[in-house]
Amino acid sequence: MFVLSIIKDTIPIQPANFGIPAEQALINEINKKYANRVLHDVGLCICAFDLAEAGEGKVRYGDGCLWYKVKFRMVVFRPFASEVILAKVKSSDEDGIRLSVGFFDDVYVPLAYLPQPSAFDPNERAHFWLPDSNATTAHELLESPTADRMYIDQGEVIRVRVEADEFYDDEPGPPKAAEGVAIKREARRPPYTVICSIAEQGLGPVPWWKSVQPEGEAMEEG
Repeated sequence: MFVLSIIKDTIPIQPANFGIPAEQALINEINKKYANRVLHDVGLCICAFDLAEAGEGKVRYGDGCLWYKVKFRMVVFRPFASEVILAKVKSSDEDGIRLSVGFFDDVYVPLAYLPQPSAFDPNERAHFWLPDSNATTAHELLESPTADRMYIDQGEVIRVRVEADEFYDDEPGPPKAAEGVAIKREARRPPYTVICSIAEQGLGPVPWWKSVQPEGEAMEEG
């Protein structure tokens, strides 16, 4: 789920921080710049792990900062394909299920990766499936007795397998206009999403006594 990525950058130290040891000041500035930021084709940055290299600080004309060329290792959230993790159901709609791992909410299970046969119940706002059912259409599934359905409810912890991840770089452009009337901008896609599956045996809802996690701890299962 977490990996170490090597990053090179030039980091400034403000004059107000000159009294702090250079290594600590650089770590603080790196975290300020990168923490909770998605790097394209890298992942979601969590925090700096350590400094690998740091040059001598140089002053640039006009700002009074000390600029350091540094190479550092960053803790990055990027689960690998086929990794099994635990996530909590955040919401459901006709397109699939959105999950959260606590600090990252753009984890999705699309319809193609749900167990079959399954359907979306608009009244419960949740997906369900019927084990051993011969139903082949959503209409037939929605006519089944509610007691026979296995729902995936909001807030439930489920075990999922990572299938892929996707990066997007949607630059905000000017709003479109028609006959002088501004039209609302199109919704931007999340910069990073993780696509998961619960279609295999052993995946899906986890018994509550196995899903309890200490507060603040990421859910993971290898």
